[in-house]
Amino acid sequence: MNTENKKNIMLIGFMGAGKTTVSRELSKLTGKKEVDMDAYIVQKEGLSINDIFEQHGEEYFRTIETKHLKEIQKNSGVIVSCGGGAVLKDENVNIMKENGVIVLLTATPETTLSRVQNSKDRPILNGNMNLDFITELMNKRKDRYLSVADVIVKTDDRSVKAIAEEILEKCNM
Repeated sequence: MNTENKKNIMLIGFMGAGKTTVSRELSKLTGKKEVDMDAYIVQKEGLSINDIFEQHGEEYFRTIETKHLKEIQKNSGVIVSCGGGAVLKDENVNIMKENGVIVLLTATPETTLSRVQNSKDRPILNGNMNLDFITELMNKRKDRYLSVADVIVKTDDRSVKAIAEEILEKCNM
């Protein structure tokens, strides 16, 4: 896949797949700016993701997520670590595809749980931090992730550098 250097790399995947960590490594390897969508939203909204969910609900969060995704996509040649549910809206996928290549990072439910189990910043997992819930939610989102991805990269038991290098190779960058 030829993605030209001006294209954005949009990292998607379930919580704990490694989007933020891999985006930082890609930025280091390429010199491109890295944007963590959740951190961007926190900065712009002045509230944590948990507080946004608690005070306004998931639907409100998804609305502002789209608004901020549009802002981020005005840039070109950036690496964007998207929130786990960003691709659930068709509008968001269309925005991502306009100026970017969508890279799906995958991990098993077991790997995911081991990566997120000590996190308090996962509002959808609060009170549901267990393998059964994670597996069920991953299965609900799996087909959607696979249908929108331009590139798929497995992250289980691999170094961050190896994952980033595979992405660059698959995107011809």
